[in-house]
Amino acid sequence: MDRPYVGRFAPSPSGYMHMGNLLAMLLAWLDCRVHDGRMIFRMEDLDTARTSPEYARALAEDLQWLGLDWDEGYPDPAYCQSNRTDLYAEAFHALEDRGLVYPCWCSRAQRLAAASAPHPGEAVHDPNCPCSRMTDAQRTARLSSDRPPAWKARTPDETFSVMDGHYGHFAQNLSRAGGDFIIRRADGVYAYQLAVSVDDMRMGVTRVVRGRDLLSSAPRQAWLIRTLGGTPPGYCHLPLLTGGKNGEKLSKRLGSRSTQAMRREYDPRALVGLLAYLADLLPAPEPLWPRELLPLFDWAKVPTEDISLENIPALSHIN
Repeated sequence: MDRPYVGRFAPSPSGYMHMGNLLAMLLAWLDCRVHDGRMIFRMEDLDTARTSPEYARALAEDLQWLGLDWDEGYPDPAYCQSNRTDLYAEAFHALEDRGLVYPCWCSRAQRLAAASAPHPGEAVHDPNCPCSRMTDAQRTARLSSDRPPAWKARTPDETFSVMDGHYGHFAQNLSRAGGDFIIRRADGVYAYQLAVSVDDMRMGVTRVVRGRDLLSSAPRQAWLIRTLGGTPPGYCHLPLLTGGKNGEKLSKRLGSRSTQAMRREYDPRALVGLLAYLADLLPAPEPLWPRELLPLFDWAKVPTEDISLENIPALSHIN
């Protein structure tokens, strides 16, 4: 029997949303609603030092303003990752019992980055981690020192594949291409890769729509879910919006223009129409509510190349 169609929004409340976030949200919503699916709104607030309840409330308000609704999730605290650490601990110990985790004392920058979804250009995995080759005696000696380790998942030397709904077949040798990856930081915070995999599995998510910068994470997340006894969702990645001086992906960290700022200048229907135009769902921008786009939605229309706002004069001021 086929599983019910379940999609999700899963933003990190580490800042206000920008156009790239909104495009991903819109396409995730359209993909779910066109299949009469159930939409979950989950907060990825694992790293409480970098996230805040204020941003979480703003994210929800922005989505409601744009006409993007959900069936379950925020503000229910059960859908905030900061309240789900017992589930991540359970999964961590299940992997530990199978000998699939080991302590790692590699760079602090690598450990800190692990709690958030990876950004382009961030090397957060090491296929040749020296900690994986420690003897039991060496590991025991290091564990007795004052410096706590992060913990990594030990990936198999095998190729794992996903069939992406937009980019097609994507295969990766988990050990050689991605390498072992952090699943718990040295400060005890569970890492993005473990948390998102556990959440998608436990919440019954069957479809994950997100930016193509996370396509390389799909095989390791699918592997984690299968290893933990679950069924991986289908993945569908979308092109990134770029607009920085060097063509960077729009991001909160680069100060890309926020939805909060755009709300002072745009009618919500106009902004939805701009997003639909960028995704090639409309031949020209026109004001529409998301539900009006359902008959027009087709992944075959969405480009696979990244979308530059710099090349669209009418929208260049949005970044």
